[in-house]
Amino acid sequence: MTRAVPAVQRAFDVLELFLDEAELSAPEITARLGLPRTTVHELLGTLSRRGYLTQVPGNRYRLGVAAFQLGAAYAERLDLAGEGRLVAAEVAADCGETVHVAVREGADVLYVAKADSSHPVRMVSAVGKRVPAHCTAVGKVLLAELSGTEFDALLGDGHLPAMTAGSTTDPEHLRRELTAARARGCAREHCESTESVACVAAPVRDRTGAVVAAISISAPILRWDDEIEAAHRDRVRDGARELSRRLGHPG
Repeated sequence: MTRAVPAVQRAFDVLELFLDEAELSAPEITARLGLPRTTVHELLGTLSRRGYLTQVPGNRYRLGVAAFQLGAAYAERLDLAGEGRLVAAEVAADCGETVHVAVREGADVLYVAKADSSHPVRMVSAVGKRVPAHCTAVGKVLLAELSGTEFDALLGDGHLPAMTAGSTTDPEHLRRELTAARARGCAREHCESTESVACVAAPVRDRTGAVVAAISISAPILRWDDEIEAAHRDRVRDGARELSRRLGHPG
């Protein structure tokens, strides 16, 4: 393992204090990090000269433009589909089932990443496929983030098309499901988009905290029961947290 450079570590320790504070003084930084005053002043001077910190009235500091530029460059290079494929593969390797990452487009969801099950009997799906959001666990997660006004506008005439005999077609029943999904932090479906397939999903957030996607685990009901569903809920929440972290969400 490569040896960490102490001076660089201390510089990052200083910068990371500003994740929770808008402004800090040199004495406050010294007290929080337990470093010598001279070391803190040298670090502040160096970071200020490089533009990562800027001094404001009252001999206090805040993040500078270089920190913003670095964060903006990182955000611009984030690739939801690419990161989604990597996390989906990790989750699929753990659970052995099909994993999807999806985004909402109007009243539908669009699959942007997928990792296949290792079992011969598996869910048939494809990246780029569109499915009515209300019939899927990923869709319910994404619909649950809408305000009441946004949901009503999206619902239009209130008609909910069915994909299977198990699909939710009653708007009030769907509202109750979305309320439950918000409370649990995940959603479920049982034979609603595909016959004989069950699914659980959790929300994926970006660096602002906004829900930008959902990740799911799907399996045939022959490999599904309450205990397995509970385990998949834990796995899919872990996957959602990891993908959110990769998209810059602080957790």
